[in-house]
Amino acid sequence: MTDAVLRKSIFLRAEPETVWAYLTKPERLAEWFHKPERPLAQGQKLEMFGTTSGDLLIWGEVREARPPSYLEYSFTVKPMGDAVSIVKWTLEPVAGGTRLDLLHEGLPQGADAFGLILALDNGWDEHFGKMRASLHETVDA
Repeated sequence: MTDAVLRKSIFLRAEPETVWAYLTKPERLAEWFHKPERPLAQGQKLEMFGTTSGDLLIWGEVREARPPSYLEYSFTVKPMGDAVSIVKWTLEPVAGGTRLDLLHEGLPQGADAFGLILALDNGWDEHFGKMRASLHETVDA
């Protein structure tokens, strides 16, 4: 099996600076993903908590942050065990908004890990839908 990598792209009706806030600011992340205690910044620990449970769900480290075009962090969740994956976000201005690309690599390999990959794939789709709804409501207001 080749490396398991999730790739996703969405188009958002917002400038890259606004989308960047949705990727890095706690109050914005809480609207579509999971809330960290502090803004995501290069070199800092990444800890994201369940919006209803308050439990630590995701942890890692922000490896690179180049506002408003690129964000990269290590990413681990309980079902991954000791495995550490990498999430890379690329923001590209386009006419009318931003193209947001996600690359999630370094995922566990093999048939035993396929259920986890499906869950992460579905999760990103769900979170992107929430981001689009939240961001577009804000833009249209």
